[in-house]
Amino acid sequence: MKTDTPVVPKKYIAVFVMLTSCFALWGLLNNMTDNLVPSFQKIFMTSQSTAGFVQVSFYGAYSVIAIFASLLIQKAGYRVGVLFGLGVYVIGALLYVPACILQSFWTYIAGIFIVAGGCAVLETTCNPYVLALGDEATAVRRLNFAQMFNPLGSLAGIVLAQQLILANLNPATTEERLQMPKEALDKIVHNELFWVCVPYVGLCAIAAMIWFFFFFRKPTEIDRDESASTDIREVLSILAHSPKWYCGVIAQVFYVGVQIAAWTWMNVYCQKELGVTPAQGASYYLIALCLFIGCRWICTFLMKYFEPAKMMAVFAFFAVLSGFGVMYLKSDVLFTVGSLPFSWNIIALCAMSGFMSLMFPTIYGIGLGGIDPKAHKLGAAGLIMAIVGGALLTPWMASIIDKPGFWANLVPMFDSTVDANLQASSQSLRASFIVPVICFSVVMVYALAFRSKKGKAVAA
Repeated sequence: MKTDTPVVPKKYIAVFVMLTSCFALWGLLNNMTDNLVPSFQKIFMTSQSTAGFVQVSFYGAYSVIAIFASLLIQKAGYRVGVLFGLGVYVIGALLYVPACILQSFWTYIAGIFIVAGGCAVLETTCNPYVLALGDEATAVRRLNFAQMFNPLGSLAGIVLAQQLILANLNPATTEERLQMPKEALDKIVHNELFWVCVPYVGLCAIAAMIWFFFFFRKPTEIDRDESASTDIREVLSILAHSPKWYCGVIAQVFYVGVQIAAWTWMNVYCQKELGVTPAQGASYYLIALCLFIGCRWICTFLMKYFEPAKMMAVFAFFAVLSGFGVMYLKSDVLFTVGSLPFSWNIIALCAMSGFMSLMFPTIYGIGLGGIDPKAHKLGAAGLIMAIVGGALLTPWMASIIDKPGFWANLVPMFDSTVDANLQASSQSLRASFIVPVICFSVVMVYALAFRSKKGKAVAA
């Protein structure tokens, strides 16, 4: 029905604009961080498992910070949550500077954890903040509009990583680096780490601008939430008796885990299978993300006509098939677009991103659908905490890449020779994609278990 109620009241437009900037900011940081794994593996000459600590640190922070952020905004309000999240991000980003000077991998890991902590606070705060900026009848439209800026930030993150970080990696292989004099190697590493710092430290200016906006803006009536006085035991009881919610948290762990893991090793997989450079590998990532964004918009439209849970089940099924395609399809080049070659397994790898596009918001919506509003804050925090899946499943894929062991029996027909530069073989990389197959299967089971004839899940 047509309504004259504005999506965002005039008095909140400036706040809304600044909040959408935060959506773009953490989307940008998430996808830029994915490219640090192959970068650090090359710069610090580590194994894939050690480089995977980038994702363990980034997404592990969500499991530590999300509940704290939920309690913070209940007690102090949304405005304080945004200020705190942005402040934490700036502190973490500035830690990249001494990490560059010291050429310290673990100092970077500490900085990444702090940056991710800031993102966790922002993500836990901004979603309900946007919902509160106006009439309840337009809340879902308002949040969906704000979320459009998240994948746009993700695109920007890939471009920044490609043009500033990956493009400035020295082409010297691990073997060549080991043979270099220490002074020459230090100079190369310092230059590479300098370009790692540039985008993260540069974004501090944008974060500071948003921080000062909220700092000087007076608190409004929506900066405190009525649920602050709710008995926490009552909330926990509500959630404990909501299988859609706690099974949703489990499904979200597997979904976020597979998204991060698949995107993390996508670049390395493309390098090994097609012999492309790291910068070219980022182009496949960009294509995958465009598919992800396009399919999300299409799915949002189709949900007017089809039940979200059933749509997710279908998409999860095809995502499973894509995972098998990455494992078993050949890498013979079919065609070339510009300088990028494409094969059936690479097409399957990119298609996987399109099939996963609707999963996070759909699981989020199903999980919170029909739950007492008193439990929305803590319930939402639990679903955000599920982002820890990125810290749990990325190392699993990394361990298979480093030492495939039993998993190599799944793809015995492929070459097991380890590339000294990538620290991986075609066999181990292909075998590692059994993890996405398993994860998408879990999402499919959740979708089928909680499908509804009415299909009225809460939008997220």
